[in-house]
Amino acid sequence: MLLKIVSCTTLCCLAAAALLIVLLFLLAVYIYAQYTLGICKSKNRMEGKTVIITGCTSGIGKETARDIAKRGARLIMACRNMETANKLKDELVKESGNNNIVVRKLDLSSLSSVREFAQQINREESRLDVLIHNAGTAEVFRKKITEDGLEMTMATNHYGPFLLTHLLIGLLKRSQPSRVIVVASELYRLARLNLNNVNPTTTLPGYLYYVSKYANIVFTLELARRLEGSLVTANCLHPGLMSTGIWKNVPPPLSWVLNFLLSTLCKTPEQGAQTTIHLAVADEVNEISGKYFMDCRECELSQGVKDPAKGKKFWELSETMVKLQPSDPKI
Repeated sequence: MLLKIVSCTTLCCLAAAALLIVLLFLLAVYIYAQYTLGICKSKNRMEGKTVIITGCTSGIGKETARDIAKRGARLIMACRNMETANKLKDELVKESGNNNIVVRKLDLSSLSSVREFAQQINREESRLDVLIHNAGTAEVFRKKITEDGLEMTMATNHYGPFLLTHLLIGLLKRSQPSRVIVVASELYRLARLNLNNVNPTTTLPGYLYYVSKYANIVFTLELARRLEGSLVTANCLHPGLMSTGIWKNVPPPLSWVLNFLLSTLCKTPEQGAQTTIHLAVADEVNEISGKYFMDCRECELSQGVKDPAKGKKFWELSETMVKLQPSDPKI
């Protein structure tokens, strides 16, 4: 009996100690996130400039759009859900007093939608100063293939933006100095890019989100190399661990745990948007290209993701995947 009591007491103590360790770890994560929080300090106005933001009806995209609208830019909201986007547009116009905000239809998972969007922009717009690739999707278990035969996560997060950048590069060059900004993630460190399988339709979608973020960085660095000597810069960023809608497809009960952790420990969308805004407006990054930023500061990348040979090869493979035509602009 005594042994049973001691055993139960020991187990309770161990459980309490484990819980305390977990709580202390979570507290440390929270303190670190708050302590390292980067804030865009630039007060630059953007009248006379045109900015495209993809996927800006929620999360950091919405807060980026809000900030850009307040700075007076012509804001083009490139969104899939037109009803939600138009409601947000009305909200931003009322809040900022900026009537130069438009909504344009764009589904990055569809190559035809990307082409239609780019044709409209090239036809209607005289300049493009900042292109912000913010839109992203994350599936966990559901394997989805697009109408073009591409894996959904890679299509939305990489191939769509890749094609869009090509189709708008002429406008960006005519508007130089101009900027391309890609929202990536530190989660790229959990993945590798398999150049022998750049359309991984059978791979677990949850893992492919990390792969797509790896692809975002490889794309940005190669884009910067190809634009070297021009006044078009390309940089990518990690917004921070965030509570946004990107993980809405996670099923319960995992979603309950994830939502609790994200909402308790992580940055708000407004905080997460700061590095994107910094790269879009700050004078300090006027001539910086091919870099990775976190909390409004330049950060180091892993050696593997910086391999120029891999970047060149992946670029060429991506050209094939998006069916780039001889008549399309080349970078």
